Amino acid sequence: MHRRDLMRGAASLPLLAAFVPASEAAGPPAPAPAASPAPAAPATPAAPAAAAAPGAPALGTPFDDNTVPALARQLAAQPYKPPDSSLPKDLQNLQYSEYQTIRFKPAEALWRGQGLNFTAEFFHRGFLYKDRVDIFQVAGGRAASLAYNPDQFSWTKVKPPTEDIGYAGFRLHYPLNRLDYFDEVCTFLGASYFRAVARGQGYGLSARGLAIKTADPTGEEFPLFKSFWLVRPPPNTDAITVHALLDSPSCAGAFRFVIQPGQATIFDVGATIFPRVDITQAGLAPLTSMFFFGPNDQGDFNDWRAAVHDSDGLALRTGHDQRIWRPLINPHKLQISAFSDVSPRGFGLMQRARGFSDYEDLEADYQKRPSLWVEPKGDWGQGAVELVEIPSKKEVNDNIVAFWRPHDPLKAKSTFTIGYRLHWCWTDPRPGPMAQAIQTRNGLAFDGRNQQFVIDFAGAALDAWNAKSPPALDAGTDKGKILHAVVEKNPQVHGWRVSIQLDTQKQDVVEQHARLMDGATPLTETWIARWTAS
Repeated sequence: MHRRDLMRGAASLPLLAAFVPASEAAGPPAPAPAASPAPAAPATPAAPAAAAAPGAPALGTPFDDNTVPALARQLAAQPYKPPDSSLPKDLQNLQYSEYQTIRFKPAEALWRGQGLNFTAEFFHRGFLYKDRVDIFQVAGGRAASLAYNPDQFSWTKVKPPTEDIGYAGFRLHYPLNRLDYFDEVCTFLGASYFRAVARGQGYGLSARGLAIKTADPTGEEFPLFKSFWLVRPPPNTDAITVHALLDSPSCAGAFRFVIQPGQATIFDVGATIFPRVDITQAGLAPLTSMFFFGPNDQGDFNDWRAAVHDSDGLALRTGHDQRIWRPLINPHKLQISAFSDVSPRGFGLMQRARGFSDYEDLEADYQKRPSLWVEPKGDWGQGAVELVEIPSKKEVNDNIVAFWRPHDPLKAKSTFTIGYRLHWCWTDPRPGPMAQAIQTRNGLAFDGRNQQFVIDFAGAALDAWNAKSPPALDAGTDKGKILHAVVEKNPQVHGWRVSIQLDTQKQDVVEQHARLMDGATPLTETWIARWTAS
């Protein structure tokens, strides 16, 4: 299964109670609170003896911020047990067209009509989402199970089950774009994937709880969220807390998300990992996106659009406050890049091309896809931001992964904690004084032999420079040879254009860098690009 399959099924199902741009107005079904408790999963709080009305505080087991970490510690001490993926016969082999007809009834949403700023809807199991996920509501310091009820859904082509089969995930709604309408703002569905939007955006890239062995030849391990606790928000509050229990063959973990939608939607994330085994290839704060083609890497695609991608570059802010921009590519072979650092200040997969003309796609609206910036909390120590670029022949495949890999492995039977803030945003939330690389183009030079790279830089740091006295260029390459390099003012972007002609000298891979300087002072972030032979 492709990574994007986990999200594509969700993104293509009809929404009855959520407003998103036309390209995203399809999302999976979502259930809500049930009238009777569901059986509790192993190592999770037991269901109450009696259930309260939907969304109301219910009797249950005591719950606080230490509950899920304690459950994760207990779970890690036990052998891994795969999730329950058993389903009634009528749900076992659903096709997409059948699954999308199982529609959640908006009237059943958790907390609907109770004067709160959030509601929750749940996804039905089936199609790509066969694993059972147990979901609890926390109110008044007690956790109560939310039981599945087939009456929460509309059934037109599929026979409803008669037993409690649990849920596949959930989504949250909030009046993000209009005060009188609850928009869908985030989704937790499939393995440990989740995604969100800021005001005016449509769904694009996603995040995960944890990545393990990404791009490893023996196969990637996909941890999953097996249980969630949704904390009932107080009235007039614009933030909501979600707890999650993660499990995989290599570890168990406890996650706490404090979610605040807005012009930028913020997730404050705290995680505690309990490894069962030594984890030498851990990916922390992992991001997953799609880059099919763009002006810097047009590939061999016969496509009428100007570009197709959810993200166009990896942005880095190092521990020494160096700013780096690495345009993404869709390589012919698997590419892995590591940016070593100590105490990083942030990284993210960004979507900088924000004009409709950058894509010309009326349906997908790629110009409205979120950027996602990771801001570490505390000192992350030594490690590297790793970028994985996977060859892809279809735009439905998520082929870009970025994460922090700590220098030291996560040791078996230890406890590892990490905190960070996720910004689902339009632009870099911590831009700094330097100008940015806003566009990269690549193609054959006029001589028909060499490669031509064109980079546009723009920002206030360049405003004072003029054509008679241009900023200096610092450019180089690890292989091959730069034949010509030109710096000229570009009034179309209110910035400066750098043109580089590269003789690859028949190398398979060439790394380049470029930045504009005022003496020894950088005026721009450092542009780093990888050219690969076809």
